[in-house]
Amino acid sequence: MEAEENEPTSQRTKRVRRQEILEKKKAADDIIRAASSQKDHLSSFPQYRHYRTNGLSVYLGSGLGDKLSFHLKQYIQKLLKVNMEGPYGSEWPTEEKVKRKEMVAPEARYIFVYEDTNVDGSQISSMPENEKSSSHTDAIVGFVHYRFIMEEEVPVLYVYELQLESRVQGKGLGKFLMDLVERIAIKNRVGAVMLTVQKKNLLAMNFYMAKLGYIVSAISPSRVYPLD
Repeated sequence: MEAEENEPTSQRTKRVRRQEILEKKKAADDIIRAASSQKDHLSSFPQYRHYRTNGLSVYLGSGLGDKLSFHLKQYIQKLLKVNMEGPYGSEWPTEEKVKRKEMVAPEARYIFVYEDTNVDGSQISSMPENEKSSSHTDAIVGFVHYRFIMEEEVPVLYVYELQLESRVQGKGLGKFLMDLVERIAIKNRVGAVMLTVQKKNLLAMNFYMAKLGYIVSAISPSRVYPLD
């Protein structure tokens, strides 16, 4: 106690500041750990299990990156290729390898979109994940891949992919899914929802910025390296 009383003001200030930084980091790590430990974020939002509008009827299910069935992996790879090969152009073969690794990471969380055809969505939502994945892969029409990570010492929900088949686009489904993602982020007390969009992907840029109100982050490569 006497040593602390005799401690110079500058050293005391540094010590207090260091302690504050450590406590802040621990709090952020605890948020990421708690959010990532949940297996089914959809369970907190039963009102988002179904989406029926504009002639479209779908229901949602959850998934984990390291628990994907073979058929689900194939579907994800196929849809990524269909939707992303064009925007990436000659860079796609390299990017595809990256995305295949990202796809099955233990920290990857998924929302799968199933077309509501012969099976009642309320029945599907209560099925085990492996049963949904193996039995109803043909009915999938899209997915969201997201994770809880740290960006600039802030816990965020990062959307790695939002991919929909062309026949279900333009019906409000993308906005519905992003609204759900934002609610998941709020419930898990993260600081922001972040994602990456290629500048030349004008449709996606318009969707996120004009329709949803997203802004370009201060740490975006387009701002850090504006000439690149």
